[in-house]
Amino acid sequence: MLNYLIIPGLGGSGELHWQSWLENTQPYFVRVEQQNWDEPDMDSWVETLNNYVEKYGADNVVLVAHSLGCLTVAEWFRSYNKSVKAAFLVAPPDIETLQQKLQRRLFQENPFLKLNFPTLVVSSSNDEWSAIEVAQQYAGKWGSRFVNIGNAGHINAASGHYEWEQGLELLNELVAVDIHSD
Repeated sequence: MLNYLIIPGLGGSGELHWQSWLENTQPYFVRVEQQNWDEPDMDSWVETLNNYVEKYGADNVVLVAHSLGCLTVAEWFRSYNKSVKAAFLVAPPDIETLQQKLQRRLFQENPFLKLNFPTLVVSSSNDEWSAIEVAQQYAGKWGSRFVNIGNAGHINAASGHYEWEQGLELLNELVAVDIHSD
């Protein structure tokens, strides 16, 4: 049995976000709860993620990350050098853009090591947090398959992605199982 760890970005992916939809409609989907969703401390976020991975057993875990959650996954790998079953990485933000908006540095080193587990980066050609070329570069550095879903904004609730069936289909392809959307 696979366990799906939902790793939100800034703000924690509110109730209308596709990550919340998955959490509320799918068995075995669990949100990684951070201490502070609005003022991220990457050391704390990474340690929290590691605690969840340890609890559920890395071999049975699929990471389902959005925005800063994608960078959290990459930093977790850089820090702990552990593997999971797979990671679904949606709308990774440009680190420079993110740090400018937050007016502080989040990473001591950029988290761009090649990940040693299957990954899929999904991005949009009009994401206000990252140019499509930047997301594609991240996918290349991480060794990820890359999918551009067109003009979909930041692939969040604000861009209309609540019951995101296309995302569920892409996640199904990544882990080669059939998760139902009932």
